[in-house]
Amino acid sequence: MRRTRNAKIVATLGPASSDKDTVRRLFLAGVDVFRLNFSHGTAADHRARFDVLRELEQETGRPIGILADLQGPKLRVGTFAGGPVMLAEGAAFRLDLDPTPGNVRRAGLPHPEIFAALKPGAELLLDDGRLRLEVESCGADFAETRVVVGGKLSERKGVNVPGVVLPITALTAKDLRDLDLALEMGADWIALSFVQRPEDVSEARAIIGDRAAIVSKLEKPSAIERLDEIVALSDGVMVARGDLGVEMPAERVPAIQKRIVRSCRRLGKPVIVATQMLESMVEAPVPTRAEASDVATAIYDGADAVMLSAESASGKFPVEAVDMMNRIIEQVEADPIYRQLIDASHTPNIPGHTDMAEAVCCAMRRAVSLLQAAAIVCYTNSGSTSQRAARERPEAPVLSLTPHIGTARRLALVWGIHSVQVGDVADVTQMTESACEVARRERFAEPGQTIVAIAGLPFGEGGNTNLLRIATV
Repeated sequence: MRRTRNAKIVATLGPASSDKDTVRRLFLAGVDVFRLNFSHGTAADHRARFDVLRELEQETGRPIGILADLQGPKLRVGTFAGGPVMLAEGAAFRLDLDPTPGNVRRAGLPHPEIFAALKPGAELLLDDGRLRLEVESCGADFAETRVVVGGKLSERKGVNVPGVVLPITALTAKDLRDLDLALEMGADWIALSFVQRPEDVSEARAIIGDRAAIVSKLEKPSAIERLDEIVALSDGVMVARGDLGVEMPAERVPAIQKRIVRSCRRLGKPVIVATQMLESMVEAPVPTRAEASDVATAIYDGADAVMLSAESASGKFPVEAVDMMNRIIEQVEADPIYRQLIDASHTPNIPGHTDMAEAVCCAMRRAVSLLQAAAIVCYTNSGSTSQRAARERPEAPVLSLTPHIGTARRLALVWGIHSVQVGDVADVTQMTESACEVARRERFAEPGQTIVAIAGLPFGEGGNTNLLRIATV
């Protein structure tokens, strides 16, 4: 089966979407990559969902990507002796390491790493930014604050510290256990939460190696300050707008989103735009017009994928949400303005700073446009050739042929790529014949149409795209 769009859909599985029938319906409605959210559910839940996905893959004959999303550090206040408290604007409020249940004057904050990073004047956000505290004085085990924005505070609510790089790793003990499980099952992508600096990605890479690809979730302002470094070290990026919107003013998030997408496109890394895309469809069968416009904006910007969270995991209309997202993408990509915007936002290859693979893909893009080719056929082992082709955002679809099912699954996340697992090829003639045969079989090209094939010689070695071949089916 072939999607009739380039941008991909990521959907989260959960209580509303774990049975085999619903998962199948989600896939048929348009899901390309399924997300397992390790912030919720047990190991048994994740194993069961993983098994359902691999069974569906066997039945449909299409590679399905699986994204394991790690929870990351969760910073929370402690408990309260008498239930929720009301913090009044201007009131003093103390946070400390004392585990004693708190009251309207103080609360426990069992995170010494926060106190180690605080300075007078720093801001603390509680309960997704609904309450704001300003630090007046602090030490290794306490912070005396003043309430800037008050309200009701319940126990175990989250704490954000904007503008401060906390001395903590992005991988907690729970994350390491979950990571072992995800890698054991065979997840294709690992989403790394709480990325603050490039070193966080390097730490994860040292553990994961090449067993899975890494998606860095950009949800901290400190990560944006070192954006290009983090993107360069990552295999993909997620624009986690929920936490970004807590730690920085909401009006800044749209510009940050565009900046992240542009950086990823320039460096050839797939980028997912996530959080609250069709939020109202958790309860309603149709989205708001603003939500539809939000999804469309991400597609016009050239994002590789858009993601559903609660909409597909716990909402009342999971299949309808996927179908709606699919329809929005198709409508945008059929708009003549879409191609104009994609072409205008293309990052040109710079003479003297372009390697051979980039030159081949640049020539491919131009050849496709001049010849009105029906398809681009990429032979790839690691997926690098196909990703480089997708970076160019060519006018023709990218048919990616690989002998490795793992590569095919990872590429399910990348813009415009339709992956097919094939056998090895021995020479250019065999490659060309196979490219034409698969393009015809998969309904990408009809007899008499032109295809553009790219590959790397010698065959079987990754990362050396150096061949462009034009053929007639």
